[in-house]
Amino acid sequence: MTVPTLSESRRLALLEPPAHHVRMVLDTDTYNEIDDQFALSYVLLSPRRLTLEAVYAAPFHNDRSTGPADGMQKSYEEIQRVLDRVGPAQRPPVFTGSTGWLSGSDGPVSSPAADDLINRALQERDDLLYVVAIGAPTNVASAILAAPEIITRIVVVWLGGQPSTWPTAREFNLRQDLTASRLLFDSGVPLVVVPCINVAEHLRTTQAEIQRFLQGKSAIADYLCEVYSAYLEDHFARSRSLWDVAPVAWLVNPGWVDTVLVHSPILTEQYTWSHDRHRHLVREAVAVDRDAIFGDLFRKLAAGG
Repeated sequence: MTVPTLSESRRLALLEPPAHHVRMVLDTDTYNEIDDQFALSYVLLSPRRLTLEAVYAAPFHNDRSTGPADGMQKSYEEIQRVLDRVGPAQRPPVFTGSTGWLSGSDGPVSSPAADDLINRALQERDDLLYVVAIGAPTNVASAILAAPEIITRIVVVWLGGQPSTWPTAREFNLRQDLTASRLLFDSGVPLVVVPCINVAEHLRTTQAEIQRFLQGKSAIADYLCEVYSAYLEDHFARSRSLWDVAPVAWLVNPGWVDTVLVHSPILTEQYTWSHDRHRHLVREAVAVDRDAIFGDLFRKLAAGG
């Protein structure tokens, strides 16, 4: 891949927390667990701050799918169910994504999602396009591989991995597609990383809290109550992280997600971090304001759009 020139000063300018309205696309493995549904709803219910141009279904493979292609298709269908219940005034287009993972020798995985991302990134526009990825970054990495020039025109905000100071990088989104994850750190694309341990994991809530503030409030609130309750058989004294809400919260209000600039870590084959201070800078989240984020999210879900 021939990487286009992006000066460090330009990259740093693109990595500044957004001060104004944000135009974005969302890449999501929506059926993987239950937090993507909350994140997608949060985007749709924040129109004063966010404009969602498109949604991409991302692949995943766990006990809720038979493989990445099945996971992607189930995510595509779940996206539609969320959109049906939120009922945005202008429904964004939804695109199917990759049916397999990247391999180092085969190049990008072609998909309607990757094609649409390339087309949108290359459009003449006055504002920046934010690419919010809350699953394995196969679609996004494929678009970068197919059209490297887009790295000068987008900012990727990715929920994945562990803090760059942590002994391991291993986390579901990252390990699903190691090649795609490595490309995010190596390509030079302006990248905002939201790790899980000690950061996004603090966005924890309980069934009792979900029911107290959401049940009976709106169609999407009731659906998310149902999804949350059905995911675990036993909710007694248990909480659960809605990890994927964190990248959206940073766009809604950067003051709710503390970030720092770090040299882009090197992701090894052993799922660990290596460090070289000669590498370009990325922005890494280090803390979240759990109460402010959930307060805003629950109010918007209760209102229902």
